Amino acid sequence: MFRDLIPDRCHEYVIASVYAEFAHHRGWLKHDRVLDPEEYAVLQGSVRQWAAEDRVWSDVVAEFGTPSMLFGGNNPYYGKTLGYLTENPEEPMVSFDLWNGSAPGAEQSWPPEHEEPLLLAVRFGTGPFRQTFTFTPEGRRRLPAE
Repeated sequence: MFRDLIPDRCHEYVIASVYAEFAHHRGWLKHDRVLDPEEYAVLQGSVRQWAAEDRVWSDVVAEFGTPSMLFGGNNPYYGKTLGYLTENPEEPMVSFDLWNGSAPGAEQSWPPEHEEPLLLAVRFGTGPFRQTFTFTPEGRRRLPAE
């Protein structure tokens, strides 16, 4: 499913966030921090509109603080997923899917063309999987060809 929505080799971080949601719902997840109910309400209420513009990793952290979970490393040359959650396992995790790499169709180059990963999508909520995604303009441009 993720290969239809997220480009290149970014799938492993996004998939890890799904496993983390599963663990959180069962009370097994060891998180780095949790959002209080007010922070979480602000995040959920604003994130879809906020993601209507192109953003990068530092924008996410500046706006919403340190994530509850980091899937992937701290190296800005690699993609990652940032997860935000509350203590309540019934509340869905809000995941920010970030990517870094080369332009579509270009040979893979090192270092990547971006100083830090680009936000492609925010994922949260219940319902059909595809409907839980909100894509940034960059995310829509980079959707894999169908």
